[in-house]
Amino acid sequence: MALTTEDLTARGYRTWGGEDPFEDMIAPFYFNEEGEDIKCAFISERKHCNGHGMLHGGLLMTFADFAMFAIARRKLEDGMAVTAGFNAEFISAGPKDALIEATGEVVRATRSLLFVRGTIFTGDTTILTFSGILKRIKGK
Repeated sequence: MALTTEDLTARGYRTWGGEDPFEDMIAPFYFNEEGEDIKCAFISERKHCNGHGMLHGGLLMTFADFAMFAIARRKLEDGMAVTAGFNAEFISAGPKDALIEATGEVVRATRSLLFVRGTIFTGDTTILTFSGILKRIKGK
């Protein structure tokens, strides 16, 4: 039996709760705070795939960007930030109809920048590793 978004919410996963038009169109992406650990997840579908039937690289990079913000959430202290730098290394292909997850850590946080790194995986298979820099910005 395939995993559903209801299964994710039953496991304590949630979305941002606000509107993000691009992520809302392609996802939904979820995150879960388990103590100090943050885990992100989504269930891959056909719409997430490229012409070869594997997860599209752009989708994986978008999910990594989402994960960076979820991982840095506590350090941002409800402040706003933008992605100032992003690196990704594709390790293996991602399948459709699978639970895709991400974990990571804030490597360093300064007054203006947060340095984040993480891994996207399914089961025991690493799909992508990523690192990035988030730049704190003042509210609107």
